[in-house]
Amino acid sequence: MRERGESLLELVVAISLMGVAIVAVISGLTTTVLLSDVQRKEATASTTVRNYASALQQFVASGHYVACAGSGTYVVPGFTPPAGFTARVVAGSMKYWTGALWLPLCLPDRGLQKLRVSVESTDGRASEYLDIVLRKPCGIEDPPCS
Repeated sequence: MRERGESLLELVVAISLMGVAIVAVISGLTTTVLLSDVQRKEATASTTVRNYASALQQFVASGHYVACAGSGTYVVPGFTPPAGFTARVVAGSMKYWTGALWLPLCLPDRGLQKLRVSVESTDGRASEYLDIVLRKPCGIEDPPCS
């Protein structure tokens, strides 16, 4: 009986195939982890932008409406986005209701303002925005809202 071993060529082919398979598996795992991180950040940004918009609307409804406000006017005290995220009113997004359409000019302020709020992750992997309308609160003691 003759003992037969593996030839050098067979070993090289087997090791090459295993190397390719291992690289493919590790690449797949890396992609899965990265996409999971992005999805988690997008979900957090989506929730945070809605929370920020709600906090801003409540802040304005509690008597902090500013006629002909600019984008930098509204800062919600006490609202802190999660670590790794920033929340802001998008510069240049403020529009005012004229009675017929939204314009970027305040001619005069009729008590409705539309703006865009944005939440972004600090690493740039996720961002969400939301357009909201702020309404001047009208109480019994206030002049009629137009």
